[in-house]
Amino acid sequence: MKLKFCGAAGTTTGSQHLLEVNGKRILLDCGLYQGSRKEAYGINCCFPYYDPAAVDVVILSHAHIDHSGNLPNLTKKGFAGNIYATDATRDLCQIMLADSARIQTGDIEWLNKHRKRDGLEPVAPIYSEKDAEMCLRQFVTVGYDRPIFVADGVALTFIDAGHILGSAQVLLEVNDHADGKTKRFLFSGDVGRGHNEVLRDPVPVKDVDFLLMESTYGGREHEAPPGVGDFFAELIRRAVKRGGKILIPAFAVERTQQLLYILNELFESGKIPEIPVYVDSPLAVSATEIYRLHPEAFNAEVYETLFEKQNPFGFENLTLVRSVRGSMALNELDGVVIIISASGMCEAGRILHHLKNNIGNPRTTVLFVGYCADNTLGRRICDGEKEVPILGGRFQVRAKIESVDSFSGHADHSELLDYFARTGGPKQKVWLVHGETARSEILREALVARHDGTVELGVLGTEVEF
Repeated sequence: MKLKFCGAAGTTTGSQHLLEVNGKRILLDCGLYQGSRKEAYGINCCFPYYDPAAVDVVILSHAHIDHSGNLPNLTKKGFAGNIYATDATRDLCQIMLADSARIQTGDIEWLNKHRKRDGLEPVAPIYSEKDAEMCLRQFVTVGYDRPIFVADGVALTFIDAGHILGSAQVLLEVNDHADGKTKRFLFSGDVGRGHNEVLRDPVPVKDVDFLLMESTYGGREHEAPPGVGDFFAELIRRAVKRGGKILIPAFAVERTQQLLYILNELFESGKIPEIPVYVDSPLAVSATEIYRLHPEAFNAEVYETLFEKQNPFGFENLTLVRSVRGSMALNELDGVVIIISASGMCEAGRILHHLKNNIGNPRTTVLFVGYCADNTLGRRICDGEKEVPILGGRFQVRAKIESVDSFSGHADHSELLDYFARTGGPKQKVWLVHGETARSEILREALVARHDGTVELGVLGTEVEF
């Protein structure tokens, strides 16, 4: 068996790992690299480490764009095999890949303006919405804990990773013809924290011989344990007293649905006053509808709620906004309302318009519920900058800025160590990916101190044999 690191090695984006076994090439994830427009286009347009047409099978851990987003380009460039995913992952990809195509169109317009200035020829988007739709025809869905042969001598089992709806660890049970040995190979995908308000906990996997593991939060602990409870309610109550809008930048998939479930509970328990809530993101609205269709991913409490209330992500004072006109109408609202809008890092989407119109008002509260990467608008606001650029203008930050860290869908350092400990078997060789090099190295050192097997960092473009 050979494993080649083709993305998300030394970084947290663009997950792609190529496994060669029994004469077949199995690609684990096919994510978009996400960075500056110029850099991202150069990396995503081509596949420098393998020929797409030579790949036999793709196995997708979950729907996040840094794991799934380059699939339409892969199929466009000649990949003709099956794409295995859970049912929920496929449904989320249907909306997320089309949304990715639309975003690329806007990015290319920006990029071509700069290319024209530099005397360069214009470039086209990496793929279109039609390419995304064609790609979906190659999906084959498989339920959790249902083994299926995907190649000669290779059986796949998806095991819940507790990260987002449909997220899975990828277990491959391999009869390796090269040495006659039976091997259990596990790709962690992205590992959830556990104790999520909506999703099940990550399920421990037994008897693992080889482990390809994420390391996003190596060396970093979340500030708060999973679950928000009284702290989140207190933030909302303080915002209500200010008398202005409560803007919550949130990722359209998983974070928005988690927020809706929590707000529903807080309203019902009387811990916060009943105020209007608007979800202003077409993608988030579609994703929320998909969540209701997949009880197999819910924890026991939400599962029971689904049958008691029918819709744990909806309540009387909730309005889902799809249209541009409906979004613009929110600017005319006065008084206390909650507006949940993408993107979570404030880099694109309708949240920018809400920030432009409200960040200068001291009655406004901007409540961050997720991580904002360096150099993003969200990070600049969180870091306390007094003036920020939004949609071509500069705006004074007079709003109250709040944040809560417990919503993260990624296991932190201690939780990754716990995940590793609960993963059974000898784990003879471990490769760490999906992390900045410094963070992966901190996690590697911690694992080496606890484990007798080999623990290495995946290096982009290199190949290991085992």
